Amino acid sequence: MPGKIRVLLVDDHTILRDGIRLLLSSQEDIEVVGEAGDGREAVEKVLQLQPDVVLMDIGLPVMNGIEATRTITQKRPATKVLVLTMHEDEEYVLPLLAAGASGYVLKKTASSELISALRAVAEGNAFLHPAVAKTVIDKYLQGAAPEGDSGGPDGLTEREVEVLKLVAQGLSNREIADRLFISIKTVQAHRSNIMEKLNLHDRVDLAKYAIRKGLIEMDKERN
Repeated sequence: MPGKIRVLLVDDHTILRDGIRLLLSSQEDIEVVGEAGDGREAVEKVLQLQPDVVLMDIGLPVMNGIEATRTITQKRPATKVLVLTMHEDEEYVLPLLAAGASGYVLKKTASSELISALRAVAEGNAFLHPAVAKTVIDKYLQGAAPEGDSGGPDGLTEREVEVLKLVAQGLSNREIADRLFISIKTVQAHRSNIMEKLNLHDRVDLAKYAIRKGLIEMDKERN
């Protein structure tokens, strides 16, 4: 790839961004052109700076990493997104790959692997941490595509259908998280993805949709 790889750092922890900036700036072929502390700012900086690669965290304020990744890859396909996160479970991996991420690296990885991943993504290749690759392969073996679009109506994943049913039944994010053994942030990410996919805006709309699709019954809505 001609010239330096232009990178935008996206993480809500300033200390972590500082450390990554120092690491990447030590590489002759990499240039950090900007930073963002939330997803919405990341989208704005991508359109303004047009970096080659965005190094993206997931748990961001204002707009989460999944939404930001989807928006960036839609508005500027030439910019690649490399996810850098502590999460390796499928509730994060599959939605991010579906949103258009080109790579997925865990924060526990060695610095040399992060740099290799960044270079690979910049060259148009994909890069998955071994633990993440196993998650994707396991899904294939179970008959699910990595995009996670099988199993539900209107492109919803099986997990999104589960969350939708519980939201429609009136459960809070905490109650849903406890019921499905996932984090509240994961529930919030699923709700955001569901509403975006279905073009719905609140719990009432979600409940009406669930009833219309036969996902819940009227007399069960307030159980």
